[in-house]
Amino acid sequence: MTISELTYSWYVLHTKSRFENVVNEGLIKKSMEVFLPKVQVRSKRRDRKVMIRVPLFPGYLFVKTDLNPSEHLEIVKTVGAVRLIGNKDGPISVSSQTIESLKIMVKVGDSVTTGTRFKKGDRVVVVYGPFTGVIGTFVRYRGKGRVIVNIEALGQFAGVHVSEEDIEKLPEILS
Repeated sequence: MTISELTYSWYVLHTKSRFENVVNEGLIKKSMEVFLPKVQVRSKRRDRKVMIRVPLFPGYLFVKTDLNPSEHLEIVKTVGAVRLIGNKDGPISVSSQTIESLKIMVKVGDSVTTGTRFKKGDRVVVVYGPFTGVIGTFVRYRGKGRVIVNIEALGQFAGVHVSEEDIEKLPEILS
């Protein structure tokens, strides 16, 4: 690709877990155009219920770049950045229409629901509630934020219903 072929497009940047805001600020300081879509959700704190703004796509944000080598390097050198999402041919761009649609969705402020966080068979850990610390296998969505998780004990499975927001997917290396 020659310099004359470089055009600015939006790309998905994968970040370290819970580093979306750090990466967002770091790229802004480098004068780059970034978009971190956030939605308002109820906090999971035990002592109070407050509304907080969290990333719509945890672990990801969007950056506009022409992928010239020096700018690409600056993006991935940002604290908390992992890599631009793509395939063996390189990063894959996201259409400007998609970005504009996302901007409209998060600006409206109504409840935005993303695709399923868990797939059948995912290894999960319960991070809140009476089953905190228990590791199991995600079975299915039950509706209204409830999920079923199978927990193996003594060679048998026991299915428990927990709130979707009370479980997190285990990283592949721990599964």
